Formats: sequence, structure tokens, C-alpha cells
Amino acid sequence: MNLDELYGLPIGEKLDLVERLWDDIGASGEPLPLPEWVKEEASRRLTEMKANPSANLTEEEVWRRVDLSRG
Repeated sequence: MNLDELYGLPIGEKLDLVERLWDDIGASGEPLPLPEWVKEEASRRLTEMKANPSANLTEEEVWRRVDLSRG
């Protein structure tokens, strides 16, 4: 199957293919390549979190906010 054929698939089949590919990637055990900017942002946020721990949310508070945003 070539790319043009993939682009022509119905949405449901595309989603099924993406899900199967994602599951295969997850099962591979290989580390996901991360762009440098992602690593830098994670480092920046970790430094910020350690510098001001009182600004951090607990897991319970995060889920409470998620629940509030849903309904």
C-alpha cells in the first residue's frame, strides 16, 4: 500500500492503523526520539518546580481541576 492509498482510506480505517502503529511503537521498547527543545523545556520546568515547590499542584488537585473542566 502506498501513501496515496493510505490517504484515501476512510477515517475509521486510518484511526485503526494509527492505533496499531502506536501499539507497535510502544511494544518495541525503543526510546522515543525527543527534539532538543522538548528536553530543554522539561529541564526548565523541573528547575522551576524545584525552585518554587509551593506552586506545584498535588495529583488530587490536578484531577479535581480536570473533573471541573469536564462538567
